[in-house]
Amino acid sequence: MVEKEKHIDANLPAAREVSSDEEIRHGEWTEEDERRIRWRMDVRMIPTVLMLYLMCFIDRSNIGNARIEGMATDLKLVGYRFNWALTIFYLAYIGTEIPSNLVLKLVGAQIVLPSIVIAFGLISLCHAFLTNFHGLLAARFFLGIAEGGTLPGIAYYLSCFYKRHELLLRVGIFIQGATLAGAFGGLLAAGLSEIPKWGVHSRPIYSWRNIFFFEGLFTVLVSGLAIFILPSSPDKCEFLTPKDRYIALERINREHKETSAEKTQFHHVKRGILNIDNVLCGLGYFSINVSVQSFSLFLPTILQALGWTALKTQFYSVPPYAVACVWSVLIFRLSDKYKIRGPFLLFGSVLAIIGYSLLATSRSNSVKYGAVFLASMGAFPGGPIFLAWGLNNAAGQSIRAVSSAYIVGIGSSGALLAVWTYLAKDAPLYRRGHYINIGASAVAGLIAVVAILYTRWENRMRAQGKRDGRLVGLSEGEKVELGYRHPEFRYTS
Repeated sequence: MVEKEKHIDANLPAAREVSSDEEIRHGEWTEEDERRIRWRMDVRMIPTVLMLYLMCFIDRSNIGNARIEGMATDLKLVGYRFNWALTIFYLAYIGTEIPSNLVLKLVGAQIVLPSIVIAFGLISLCHAFLTNFHGLLAARFFLGIAEGGTLPGIAYYLSCFYKRHELLLRVGIFIQGATLAGAFGGLLAAGLSEIPKWGVHSRPIYSWRNIFFFEGLFTVLVSGLAIFILPSSPDKCEFLTPKDRYIALERINREHKETSAEKTQFHHVKRGILNIDNVLCGLGYFSINVSVQSFSLFLPTILQALGWTALKTQFYSVPPYAVACVWSVLIFRLSDKYKIRGPFLLFGSVLAIIGYSLLATSRSNSVKYGAVFLASMGAFPGGPIFLAWGLNNAAGQSIRAVSSAYIVGIGSSGALLAVWTYLAKDAPLYRRGHYINIGASAVAGLIAVVAILYTRWENRMRAQGKRDGRLVGLSEGEKVELGYRHPEFRYTS
């Protein structure tokens, strides 16, 4: 949406400088004010939500590390049992996302986000005491319920603090907790699994059980600190001055033509779900997530199939995640700088297709290991870009809350396919899984192209005045309620 904010002219006499809260309330603040506020929010909030999601993803994906450390044998995970354990997690995970975001908007992120991370930390810890497959199914189901609101909740939370083209870098940084979890997860698993057997005689903790116990315990301890760090909204940032708190809130309200006092109603849910851009971003996220989740869950399995020992596999699983993390942050920064999303998604899809094609066709272990880097670099930036793209094109706090959960909900469904991509019967080449990921990456690229064409077409319609009829007969309050449907709102492409 074209903004008409009034900023201070640096060449005006000193008498025109902002000198009171009253002048601020008339819209007079500088870019320097925004940079200062943005930096203070970054320093406090971004490391905190990054740590929360890092804990989240470690507790979700450590089952892949535990599998090759003896869990499959101890719990008799024969046939498709491991895949079913992964599936039931995502069934629970997907069903909680929209309800969780609506509760978050009502209660406040300061309480809700740390609480759900503490909950799944406790459940992850309990995995250390499992004795059979049925217990594993129950544990994964409750872990999915606890974890479902984390990703959409943090993304919506940040969208209430950052403007549209400040958002992707921040969302992308916290989601890089997933790649960092892959890197740290391998190192932690290698170290924790070597801790000698301990605990009571009836329930000894050893090998793969150490992975769940200590990672879950660390999650609980770290996440509890977030309650005292995260502010609930821009106007309640105690680390900002009263003037800065007003600017922090008002700059978001003006950009989105919204009010923070908005009450969530059914039509907000309907618009969040039926927005064409959200549907495209959700489907794109679904396709990307097939690759991301299968990569995270089965990378140890793929590398072990190269003939490596469990310990070597754990260590060699670290570099692809580390490279993907750095690469992703670079892509996010460039996307925000140039204010475009689709072209970067298309480039990532091509990169992933090349990586998985080499994995499927090469006979060289060195080439296959190099292909793992290409696959991760192509796949991992895609989810955050699709999510930020959807949030950029959703206006109204309630609509953004629904949009965030809706896009992640559709995207998370990709994990239901991902858990069945690499089956034991396909070892050691796993060509079926690689071909599925090639197809998923191609679909993600195609959806990116469709979304680019749609958003540019819709912007042309609005520029030509063909959506102005939506304003006829509406009060000012009703115009604000239009959100992304307002004729002055412009989609990001």
